[in-house]
Amino acid sequence: MTARRALTLALTAGALLAGGAIAQTFPARPVRIVVALAPGGGTDNLTRILAPKLTELLGQTMVVENRAGAGGQIGTDAVAKAAPDGYTLLNVDTSFASNPSLFAKLPYDSLKDFVPVSLLASAPVALIVHPSVPAKSLRELLALAKARPKLFNFAMGGYGSATHLAVEQFRAASAIDIVVIPYKGGGLATADVLAGQVVMMFGGPSSLAQHVAGGRLRALAVTGNRQIAALPGVPTFIEAGLPAVDAGSYWGSLAPAATPREIVNLLSAAMSRALQMPDVRQRLIALGYEPLGGSPDEFAANIRSEMAKWAAAARRAKFRVE
Repeated sequence: MTARRALTLALTAGALLAGGAIAQTFPARPVRIVVALAPGGGTDNLTRILAPKLTELLGQTMVVENRAGAGGQIGTDAVAKAAPDGYTLLNVDTSFASNPSLFAKLPYDSLKDFVPVSLLASAPVALIVHPSVPAKSLRELLALAKARPKLFNFAMGGYGSATHLAVEQFRAASAIDIVVIPYKGGGLATADVLAGQVVMMFGGPSSLAQHVAGGRLRALAVTGNRQIAALPGVPTFIEAGLPAVDAGSYWGSLAPAATPREIVNLLSAAMSRALQMPDVRQRLIALGYEPLGGSPDEFAANIRSEMAKWAAAARRAKFRVE
């Protein structure tokens, strides 16, 4: 029995495809997954791990397309305007929920122009420094920065990202005067920190762990309530004495509004099944992700919760991008 046939039977048994004649023939051609951020970041890495498994389950190639720019708005708007037939998806990170609170105007409506498909994963973010920085711990970094104001420049992987929230939390909790340099994505920020052009950043373990292991970067602390396998021995911010720094990332998949529910359910089930595969789970956990999955309704609830959190944070910080 093929993986696609097994998936269809499982869905039928769960009554998810009741009356779903459309989904029984979907997909009949390759499906495009748009990543509205630069290559090399957490969203891109996660999508490229899942795409081959979804190809196997659905029997059609899943094509990953990076369309970065404007804090994810360019690629997101392209999917909002795509045909609602299931052949164009959008994989997003935390910025999808934060952008409505941070930007005065968006070219799309985050709630009305999309239908949630599946929550994919979550992950903490880590504070990373270039090896030229003499601090070996968060405590040493804080002491050094307070003794030498404006010494450090801070790479930020895009407005509205979890790294953006972490930077603002770090700035407030540490009372350090830092120069923040925004980038279009985490991959671009990482490249400049690796080159020593910027000395510090928050980033996702999936894109940073290999550089930390190789000694090219140094991790000082990670958000969340426990240490992670991807960065062994790196303390949490709670352990390091700055519990107010607790930002984290999540990822999910969306389709254009009016995509048939039967197709959404089929895609959601395939994503959840891929995330449960032992080799996928092992690889994601090693990179610092927590595989999730879940129904479209569960992801919709997550989006609304995250939007409310970011709206409150933006009001407190009086932050708005015109």
